[in-house]
Parts: sequence; C-alpha cells; structure tokens
Amino acid sequence: LINDNVMECCRIYGVKKLVSCLSTCIFPDKTSYPIDETMVHNGPPHSSNMGYSMAKRMIDTLNHCYKDQYDLDYTSVIPTNIYGPHDNFCIEDGHVIPGLIHKCYVAKRDGTDFVIWGTGSPLRQFIYSEDLAFLTVWVLRKYDSIEPIILSVDEEAEVSIKDVAEMVAEAMGFEGKVICDTTKADGQFKKTASNQKLRSYLPDYKFLSMKEGVKRSVDWFVENYETARK
Repeated sequence: LINDNVMECCRIYGVKKLVSCLSTCIFPDKTSYPIDETMVHNGPPHSSNMGYSMAKRMIDTLNHCYKDQYDLDYTSVIPTNIYGPHDNFCIEDGHVIPGLIHKCYVAKRDGTDFVIWGTGSPLRQFIYSEDLAFLTVWVLRKYDSIEPIILSVDEEAEVSIKDVAEMVAEAMGFEGKVICDTTKADGQFKKTASNQKLRSYLPDYKFLSMKEGVKRSVDWFVENYETARK
C-alpha cells in the first residue's frame, strides 16, 4: 500500500520522474546465476521473503502500468547489499556488515572471540552507501528507461562472509580469534548479480574498494558508538 500510495501521489501532483528501490530478494528462489533484470518475474521468490518480495515486484509492474496509461517515466533500482556509515548496527536485526562491525567492537572491548554465524563461506556483493547514492542520483537524472536496473559492484568483487569478517577485524585492530559458529545456518550460498546493464552506461565507474569501505564504516562506528543505531 505504501508503494501504491507513493506512486499515485506522484502522479496526482505532477512528479515527472520517480525512482523506487527494489531488492535482490525479489528474484526467483530457483534461478541461474548471475541474476539480471530480465529475471525478476521468472518464478516465485524464496518463501522467507514472499510478502516483501512480491510487494517489491509490484513496483516494477506498476511502473509499466503508469507508463502505458499516463506516459510517466517511473523506474526502479535493484541494489545489492548496502553498507556504510549511519547504518543500523544492531547485532540482532542489522544487516551483515554493520552487524559484524558491532560484534567485533564488543569482542575487542570485552577481550572475547569474534564469532560469526555459519561457515563464513556464503558469497555476497556489497555496495558502499556513497556509491549507491551517486548511482541513484545518476538514475534520476540520466537513466531514461522504466525497466529496473541493478546497481552493484562487478561479479569479480563478490566476497565471502569470512573475508568480510577479517576485513572488519583488521580495520577494528582486533587481534583475537575469528570463530565461525557452524551450528548456525549459512543461508543462501550466493545471489550473484550482473551489473552488465549498468556498465553499458557507466563502463569506467570506479566503486570504492571493500577494504576501504569497511575501514570507513568501522571508523565511523567507533567514533559515533554512543549515538549510532544499535
């Protein structure tokens, strides 16, 4: 309903361009990799995300309907995993990198092991928040299609959760043990996304490296620990 109301209000009040944010969880649970923008509606999403995923998919459907009926250029972006300063660093319900940063901070403070859930082997693509902000503004100003576009680092930049944890530990100056709790589930092994469409428009765009992005995120969290969302 939020999506529907935002889009309808934009139409009523004469908004010429609307960029909505989707998620990689909208893609079919059973699919081939890398996933791309043509696969959004090719099968049901994972059951754990069914309601959220289908609501997000409907944005793409509505973008096409609003183009057909009102000739409006409303479109959508599909970012991969986002991280950066000002994130939600809650260990229980935050996303991967902010959760790991908070866990590592506590482990360093308390002199305990830095424990990550699962084997650490699942692979993910992470995009730094400032890169996503730049690209979203680019979509608003320069991207003229109603078809969704994936905003992601290259496939080669995909990293394992264990590698991310080690980057966090290095940036935090944590010298203890990094332990994988294999009694916890890994979740989906990979969700590799293709940014071929993005690269066709911006072939030379340079994403911030993971190592530097993690360092900036860790530094921000440490400096703003008392007021950070956690």
